[in-house]
Amino acid sequence: MPAPAHPRPVVPGFHPDPSICRVGDTYWMVVSSFEYAPGVPLFRSTDLVTWEQAGHVLARPSQLDVSKAPGSGGITAPTIRFHDGRFWLVTTNLADGGWQVLVHAEDPLGEWSEPVRLTDVRGIDPDLAWDDDGTLLVTYAGFGTGGPAGLVQQAVDPVTGAALTERRHVWQGTGGRFPEGPHLYRIGRYWYLLIAEGGTERGHAVTIARGPSPSGPFEPCPENPLLTHRGIESPVQNTGHSDLVQRPDGSWAIVFHGVRPRGASPQFHVLGRETFAAEVVWEDGWPRIGEWLVPTIDAVQAEELGSPALPDSWVSPRRFPTELLTRSDGGWRLSAADPDPTSEDSAFAGRRQEHLVASARAVVDASRGVGGLAVRMDARHQLALEVDGDRVRAIAQVGPLRQVLGQTSVPAGEDVVLEIRAVPDEGHFSSTALGPDQLLAGVVGGNGFTELGRLDGRYVSTEVAGGMTGRLMGVWCARGELVVRSFSYAGTDDPETSV
Repeated sequence: MPAPAHPRPVVPGFHPDPSICRVGDTYWMVVSSFEYAPGVPLFRSTDLVTWEQAGHVLARPSQLDVSKAPGSGGITAPTIRFHDGRFWLVTTNLADGGWQVLVHAEDPLGEWSEPVRLTDVRGIDPDLAWDDDGTLLVTYAGFGTGGPAGLVQQAVDPVTGAALTERRHVWQGTGGRFPEGPHLYRIGRYWYLLIAEGGTERGHAVTIARGPSPSGPFEPCPENPLLTHRGIESPVQNTGHSDLVQRPDGSWAIVFHGVRPRGASPQFHVLGRETFAAEVVWEDGWPRIGEWLVPTIDAVQAEELGSPALPDSWVSPRRFPTELLTRSDGGWRLSAADPDPTSEDSAFAGRRQEHLVASARAVVDASRGVGGLAVRMDARHQLALEVDGDRVRAIAQVGPLRQVLGQTSVPAGEDVVLEIRAVPDEGHFSSTALGPDQLLAGVVGGNGFTELGRLDGRYVSTEVAGGMTGRLMGVWCARGELVVRSFSYAGTDDPETSV
């Protein structure tokens, strides 16, 4: 079933590759985090529509090393499952050379175990399933010496991480490129294998097959693809990478990711791949997509950094934000990271932009350093406000090009109120000048908001920056330290509403 006229994700912003399980009346979901730490955001819900972040699975440096992750490197495509009284999670860390990370917990809100590394499982997008005799099976998109090897499977010892069998090929999909994201389920007398294929761009799709055993042979559904928006008119595109879950009443639902592109052709998405959900109905032993599950709450006003602990939503690229931010009497002190000649990043900490219309405001003291507020896709694609002595500059960074868009003077040593807004672009859809939005950067004073510079939002989009992530809004420091007195985020998906 196609998307409704005004679809909203159940988890908005850069939250791709969802995986879900249910225990009792509570649903637990995880998503990819790539180069950001902490890793693997964990969400919970009782209705599949309203979700709250419950923390991160890889919440400690001993569990997660993404220090060498390039943009869109690091943690990809986790799977969460509940088996024999314990939660299990497996994911791939592309940054530290150890391949798969397997952790477990009796209480998902507590600390998860130290990782077991599945060094013989060489590929991405690992899945967890247990066969009838209790053997753990890991199905994944395999890598070989010549590149991708299709969807393969191995039995694994969860205690040691050692592979118990050689890998066996299970399915190649229906012919789409990059068959990946497998999830294996025992439903009735069949084993079902749900996968993504077609690539995570416009050709993305979900397909499914079934067989008599967890290793197949697998018969594809005659109505494949189960889900795709390729070639159709829809406000949500790139739909794929899904996971099924059964409700307590026996009905089924599916979570999957997609993007909301805007602007002139080829259109641009800025929030990353977001998580959506839909009903599932079964016909003739095969699942079908039903009505989408759409949250009703739209506008969000969030005051953050006002408590002694950082919000769960805050992350940093390649480092934990707690390594950069420390609580002080006057707010939070953000210290510049140690100089690294191989890195283009300043110290940055922030939260995902989760709405099509959004704003972030920070009150900062830069008397002992240089830094400010930024909206970014990565270090090379961002719009930043920089406080340096008695000057505030709006600076656009697009690849190797860096330009000061405007500046103003402020009293040296005093707090400065900075604000960045993402607002709807104006123009006709056939105009190549129409971007996904406009980014405005400025200062707030007695006369309200004073714009210092604006940037076409396409320059801070995935289509321009490349990669797998989405925008973040947050604070940064390039030298010395920046005291962040307060930070607030506001967002809505209604273009007629200002934030």
